[in-house]
Amino acid sequence: MAIYKVTTKLRKYCNGVLLEPGMSVQVVTLAGNLFSGAGGDATEAAFQRVYGISLRQANALNSGWLKVEVIG
Repeated sequence: MAIYKVTTKLRKYCNGVLLEPGMSVQVVTLAGNLFSGAGGDATEAAFQRVYGISLRQANALNSGWLKVEVIG
C-alpha cells in the first residue's frame, strides 16, 4: 500500500463548496489513480472526513485542482 499526500492547488467555490489552496489529506490506497475508481473514492472520503467537503460536488477531483505526492 502506498501513502499519498493530496493537496489543493487553487481557491475554488463551486456548487456551495469552498476549496482553499493548501488543504491537504493523506490517502492510503492500492489504487494508482487517485482521481477515478477506488482511488477517487479514497480521495473523496479523505476530504469528506477531514474537511466535510465533496470534491466531486465541487468538480475538483482531478489533477488540475489537486497535487499528489507519494509519501511512502
